[in-house]
Amino acid sequence: MSLKHSYTLIAPFYDRAIAGATLAARRRSLAALSPEAGRVLLAGVGTGLDLPHLPPQHHYVGIDLNRAMLGRALPRAGQVDFQPVQGDAQRLPFAAGAFDMAVLHLILAVVPEPADCLAEIARVVRPGGQVLVFDKFLRRGQPALLRRLINPVLRRVATRLDVVFEDLLVATPQLALEDDQPALAGGWFRMLRLRRL
Repeated sequence: MSLKHSYTLIAPFYDRAIAGATLAARRRSLAALSPEAGRVLLAGVGTGLDLPHLPPQHHYVGIDLNRAMLGRALPRAGQVDFQPVQGDAQRLPFAAGAFDMAVLHLILAVVPEPADCLAEIARVVRPGGQVLVFDKFLRRGQPALLRRLINPVLRRVATRLDVVFEDLLVATPQLALEDDQPALAGGWFRMLRLRRL
């Protein structure tokens, strides 16, 4: 089953499973958005759980592979300047440097090729732009035997459990890490702030 199809099935239950557990971390991450008005890409916008917490001065473009997820996101936009786009975060349909900022909440551990996704973000964010990441990552050398054991099954229907952020960053030299904080589950989930060089 493809992620597109599995998330069509998951969409009605996604919010109940994820919303409450991630609310505080999402708010903390989004509070780091630059106060200067700009164009912000929401990569993997999903059901729009971030939308009610976004500062109003920006223009937001939310991309998601799944139409069912985007359909649930639209009502959450409220007064926010929000444009939904159906598309693949690993092959973004935007010009280089089209955005001032990007938000990647719970997307890098979902897409099949997270390195491709982060490289695309580096391409579409202008030099000097900001990238905010909130997701679950292994650390280099971390055994995490149970996560690695169930990863081959779980990655086909919902999410990956084996993504090492440091490896993604090495493969994307256009991005520099500025801040790295634990967010949830004893630091398994992290909030990262990056700058496009």
